[in-house]
Amino acid sequence: MTFERNRQRLFVAAPLAPGASVALDKAQGHYVANVLRLKAGAELLAFNGMDGEWLVRVAAEGRRDVSLTCVERTRPQGRPGDIHYLFAPLKSARLDYMAQKATEMGASRLVPVLTRRTQVSRVNLDRLRANAVEAAEQCGLLWVPEIAAEEKLEAAIGRLEPGRILVFCDEDAPLADPVAALSSLPAGSPLAVLIGPEGGFDEAERRMLAGRAHILRLSLGPRIMRADTAAVAALALVQAVAGDWRSA
Repeated sequence: MTFERNRQRLFVAAPLAPGASVALDKAQGHYVANVLRLKAGAELLAFNGMDGEWLVRVAAEGRRDVSLTCVERTRPQGRPGDIHYLFAPLKSARLDYMAQKATEMGASRLVPVLTRRTQVSRVNLDRLRANAVEAAEQCGLLWVPEIAAEEKLEAAIGRLEPGRILVFCDEDAPLADPVAALSSLPAGSPLAVLIGPEGGFDEAERRMLAGRAHILRLSLGPRIMRADTAAVAALALVQAVAGDWRSA
């Protein structure tokens, strides 16, 4: 079955199975009862990132408690592409946008990294996850990317599996055809995409990154982009050339 665009969707933490009852938390209950104004018997779609997408029915609605009942599965659970997105945090509104777009573009893990020129030192992880959940609900995804806690760039790079290819988007990289560069990667390789802060990477960080095996230093073209724009451009390139757009 295909994604039903006209139905409301809800990400839930409970297991989904035939006849299963799903008790919503206070915020979700308020959303269903008071924002969507759905009454008992109304239908919507639910997913939890493990059990596929389900048609569910509002079983009870009230001021405090709202529950859903699973009716039937509408789509089986798929697996997300294997793309980690590493980024220097931005201020709130632009970080919201970046989280939403990275989720829509198919990132499977969002990793805030603190560089020497990063201007934001703390990340509201609950807000980051809320933006990822909202994007997944609205765009028909069956999963929500994993949200990692912020850490220093060196630690985050060291945490990547040795075989994961790091696509290092560097505004100082020599101009070259990014499609040709990405086309040279082995098919099906696990990937990570790194976008730096507004001020770019410093030379010590570039040397550290250059010393890692399995790295592709990539230019995103002749224009300097804002970090949130670069995120969309880089993930679109990677998905189109080496990611799941090729098999969609």
